[in-house]
Amino acid sequence: MKYEITIGIECHVQLATKTKLFSEVDNDARDKEPNSCVSPVDYALPGMLPRLNKEAVRLAVRAGHALNSEINLESRFDRKHYYYPDLPKGYQISQLYHPIIGAGFITLPDGTKVRIEHAHMEEDAGKLTHFSNYSLVDLNRAGTPLIEIVSMPDIHSAEHARDYCKELWRAMTYAGVTYGDLYNGNMRFDVNISLAPEGAKELGTRAEIKNLNSFRSVERAVEYEYQRQSKLLDKGERVVQETRGWSDDTGKTTSQRSKEEAQDYRYMPEPDIPPIRLTQDFVDEQKAAMPLLPQDYRAKFKGIIADDTLEVLLDYKPLMDKLAELSDKSVKKISNYFASVLLAEEKSAEMLNDLPSSKQLDDLASMQEASELSSTGAKDVFLHLFDPQMKNKSTKDIAKELGVIQQNDTGALEKIVDEVLALPATKQAQADFKAGEEKVIGFLVGQVMKASKGQANPALAQQILRKKLAN
Repeated sequence: MKYEITIGIECHVQLATKTKLFSEVDNDARDKEPNSCVSPVDYALPGMLPRLNKEAVRLAVRAGHALNSEINLESRFDRKHYYYPDLPKGYQISQLYHPIIGAGFITLPDGTKVRIEHAHMEEDAGKLTHFSNYSLVDLNRAGTPLIEIVSMPDIHSAEHARDYCKELWRAMTYAGVTYGDLYNGNMRFDVNISLAPEGAKELGTRAEIKNLNSFRSVERAVEYEYQRQSKLLDKGERVVQETRGWSDDTGKTTSQRSKEEAQDYRYMPEPDIPPIRLTQDFVDEQKAAMPLLPQDYRAKFKGIIADDTLEVLLDYKPLMDKLAELSDKSVKKISNYFASVLLAEEKSAEMLNDLPSSKQLDDLASMQEASELSSTGAKDVFLHLFDPQMKNKSTKDIAKELGVIQQNDTGALEKIVDEVLALPATKQAQADFKAGEEKVIGFLVGQVMKASKGQANPALAQQILRKKLAN
């Protein structure tokens, strides 16, 4: 029996604010001591009341625009009750009934649309570190502002699940909503997976895989769950609705707890925070200030940059921003250098922090177009543009220093060709070419390149050689 897989994904996005959602405490706990970025509000000491971070609201509105979503002018907070040791007050302040972000969609690279049901603001919980017989609590993350993006069950393959998560990550980082550091948990994915016989009208029982933090993990977890659930169904057993964890090391999911429903959390309106009321002018201002997003770049460079190259570059916002500064005729060449030369460098991550000027890159493309640089010479110059010592030099000056500018002077090249043809070492090759052995032309061009110290235009050199050997 074949089964159709249905996937819905909840994505938690940490907002890039300086302070937490409800307290004036540092929101960046990277490399900080445990429990050092915490306030009396985060500790839930008696009488401590939350104070809403306006910047978090602004970033949530930007996130909504990046999701092609409706922005609700009025939204409200609710209390979601559960007890975790890393959430001292015993409830999470979230939004259930009136979220700030309404219905929207994300378009995948192949054109598939995944609908967004809604996205809501909430605070993050802390972090538990488990050992063999005890656990440690770190509240640095407690109160970090989040938006939780809830998709509709529109995904039906592991590949689309991966692509959806990557496209969300791109949209949120391009919009400046989050730093997008997956390793440090800036975005985490909860994947709901169910199987049903093909053509069935009802979905199967779902299992939720919690806290995945890489696109590859999402894809692998979906693939594993398909196999696990299909084996159960094949044997006539039922799939249990539960929360499961994923291990990258074992490549398996394991049961953690039964899956809660909304009623289990005893939601109630949050009494300490008044409703958020936005003006349409504020929402429109945020939309007008949005940068180019991945879908904008796809439209902008359609037919200019190959689709596969563009999908590689879209993972690197600084590269796309730089390409947008270049002249149209430069984009194709420079995009290929970014994809095939820069990203192949061992220190490419560092080099992305200080890109060459748009004029340097435009000039590089123009020099190669004018045959002043060979493809090898152009790549050499391209990498030297990232050298801090070359920052204030023109592309042409760098090429001159490297000695890679091609000789395009026909008269000068003819003299070099004459010198090469006069060499005794080339006489046999000349005779072979005249006898019909085409491949020896490569040897003769090589001799011209050697005589010109690598500066001859090889195409022009071959043209002159053929003309002289035809006489």
